[in-house]
Amino acid sequence: MERNDGFLSASCRYFLLVAEAGSVRAAARQANTAPSAISRQVGLLETSLGITLFERIGRSLCLSPAGEELRRALAASTLLHEEVLDHLNALRGLKSGHVRIATVESISNALLPRLLEDFTSSYPGIQIQVSVAGSDAVTELVRENIADVGLTFNPTSFARLGVAHVQDLPVGAVVSPGHALARQSTVSLRDCLQHPLAWPARGLSLRTLLDTIVRRQKLNIKPAVECNSLRVMAGLARRGVCIAFQTTIGIEQDLDDGTLRFIPLGDRPLPPDRMMLVHRPGLTSESAAAAFLNHATGLLPRLVPVPRKRTRRAE
Repeated sequence: MERNDGFLSASCRYFLLVAEAGSVRAAARQANTAPSAISRQVGLLETSLGITLFERIGRSLCLSPAGEELRRALAASTLLHEEVLDHLNALRGLKSGHVRIATVESISNALLPRLLEDFTSSYPGIQIQVSVAGSDAVTELVRENIADVGLTFNPTSFARLGVAHVQDLPVGAVVSPGHALARQSTVSLRDCLQHPLAWPARGLSLRTLLDTIVRRQKLNIKPAVECNSLRVMAGLARRGVCIAFQTTIGIEQDLDDGTLRFIPLGDRPLPPDRMMLVHRPGLTSESAAAAFLNHATGLLPRLVPVPRKRTRRAE
């Protein structure tokens, strides 16, 4: 997607490209220009400012403290420029504009594409930029004005964030249709310990929820696989290798096709996995980002699948 920073000087644009790509060569590929041109422009910027903007770590370039300050300042300038454009777009009936969305992996599988399908049919001229990150990284992207809105689970901090929608989802065991537990209506974590487990890695919000049960019941978890990707763990469950744990978000198609079964965990206390739609404060009602926020708030309660209750338990 084309960057909306054409009002910046060439040196500033190339500086931002290198900051995002992590190297001059990668930035040059994105800009379809020679690496020497990138290096020259960044060098001119450092010379004019009289300070080093990047530090080399191995083969990668990382922002120096001064470089990070400049990135933040340019992001703020870009944001102001975009808000002016959004106001102008509003005068034309919101026929153009752009929205920057940050989301966690599970929401990116099916839920966000369904949201975007509906939104873009109503606003075909608006461009969308999507970034996939971890739960707290999503909120940080919104907080730093790198994203306008974020879809995440259980953020640890709401500082400088607006909250547009909250939805609590049950956590369950996810198994293949042929698994020994597949016909049960509910299971406990202790039940699941009798089988190989795919366990969420630290850093996933789901791990924090499951650790609540582990500590309370003093369970000894020895997973066959520990992973930071819900998609990978669902794939293992689909093949019958392990039991995975998550909400129904991200496995909607598998549940419809019958290739996975979702069994709610009956352990108490087990807080729900809380899905949240957050946004940066100060969105104007005429902006493309606000249009997406309003659209998503209306659609999410209808799009999020509710696990079907099963009353039959395995004998």
